Amino acid sequence: MNGAESMLQTLVNNGVEVCFANPGTSEMHMVAAMGKSDQIRSILCLFEGVCSGAADGYGRMAGKPACTLLHLGPGLSNASANLHNAKKAGSPVINLVGDHATYHKQFNAPLTSDILSLARPVSDWLQVASSAAELPGSAADAVYAANAKPGQVATLIVPADAAWDSSINPLATQTLPAIPKVDNQAITGAARLLTNPKSTILFLGNMALTERALKFADQIVQATGVKLLSDTFIPRLARGEGRCSVERLGYFAEQAEEQVGGINQWVMVGTKAPVAFFAYPGKSSELYPEGSTLHTLAQMNEDAEDALQRLVIELDASSFEPRKKVKNKPEPGIGELNPVSLANSFAHYLPRDAIVVDEGATAGGLCGPFSESAERHDWLGLTGGSIGYGLPAAIGAAIACPARKVVCIHGDGGAMYTIQSLWTMARENLDICVVILANRKYQILQLELSRVGAESVNDKTLEMMDLGNPDLNFVELAKGMGVSASRAETAEQFNEQYAAAMKKSGPQLIEAVMP
Repeated sequence: MNGAESMLQTLVNNGVEVCFANPGTSEMHMVAAMGKSDQIRSILCLFEGVCSGAADGYGRMAGKPACTLLHLGPGLSNASANLHNAKKAGSPVINLVGDHATYHKQFNAPLTSDILSLARPVSDWLQVASSAAELPGSAADAVYAANAKPGQVATLIVPADAAWDSSINPLATQTLPAIPKVDNQAITGAARLLTNPKSTILFLGNMALTERALKFADQIVQATGVKLLSDTFIPRLARGEGRCSVERLGYFAEQAEEQVGGINQWVMVGTKAPVAFFAYPGKSSELYPEGSTLHTLAQMNEDAEDALQRLVIELDASSFEPRKKVKNKPEPGIGELNPVSLANSFAHYLPRDAIVVDEGATAGGLCGPFSESAERHDWLGLTGGSIGYGLPAAIGAAIACPARKVVCIHGDGGAMYTIQSLWTMARENLDICVVILANRKYQILQLELSRVGAESVNDKTLEMMDLGNPDLNFVELAKGMGVSASRAETAEQFNEQYAAAMKKSGPQLIEAVMP
């Protein structure tokens, strides 16, 4: 058994079932090992950023890591944007990055690069397996690291000779890391702030946004009267009928300041105190009042559900019945197809237990608020701000949950970053409906242009944010990669196409032409 075969079986023994791959010559022995195994599903992606984004979406929904298979430093670099998002989301991901054979690196061949330096910014754990005998143990360590809650990006660099040389036997199933519990001081400190006369915000993120955690948070709010908010960009949020709701902090600083309203006591659960997405001239980077009292109930890696449950007991709030959303879907939009009519229709026809992958940007900004009382669903957000995550993450979510409809709301500009995803959706026959919000521009940049105080705005400036001349044709792009597609220019056309897509299985794309 060579190193690649022993490594792969070690991964399988420890729960890894899927590999999103874009391999090259240095990875051929790993490809061959996967070809001989019926215990791992290998999925070809046409760009490494699709591999990493798919692994992110899979990790968020499966709660365990898939692996990526990447070709040397350039392949890892292509994957880095969505690995950045995965790291910010706390998603469990294992990267297998091929490298030149150890004896070949001295010759500085054209594809030689400093992979370690490229990997560090997007990895929580990083290791080089220098020999075939080390490779199974390194694989087991990568699985352990990736499974540290809420999840980590683990990158294992595999020299070609470590893959093809003879190795030891695969390692058996190992015990995965336990999730740390918060200490009693964190509980009592939170209780003191929540029950004193000052106004307080209970601020949730990451593992505090599960269905169970939100029930505990709602009991706490009822018992104390504090304000409940969540991070703006969330890895996964349980929403809709039968779930307790949480208001998300606004993206723009002005929105956040209005929501916060001068409240200067914050209790953070599974997240940190909020800061602005970008700096703006003359404005504070912190989205909480100066001199605020900040208390962390649970760090991002700590058991937020347990902490909230213990806080419920500390506050004697168990008698409060969690307030669950009653289904109250908006009526479908009519007339002009715009952000309001589209959001109404999106929420009205969204099926039960759907998974929504959101990269709708400005044109899709109302889809979240309008679907708060729709059928129950899970919502995946753009955690790291690196656009082009939506289409790949939809692939990963569909692989993790094949019985559930995946709806991907995506801006047209961001979709072009990872448009190759459509080919993988078609090849794997994934049950994904992609809604492209085609406003023919980077609208968020047009908004930010004025907000940062940029001067001398002229036609040349605006051309840098315009996607026309020529207009992108997503119907033809999708069909060229094997995905059924249609275009909607009115709300009625969108309603017909979207309602039909919710009832039909397989990959579909709707290009929604927006003003």
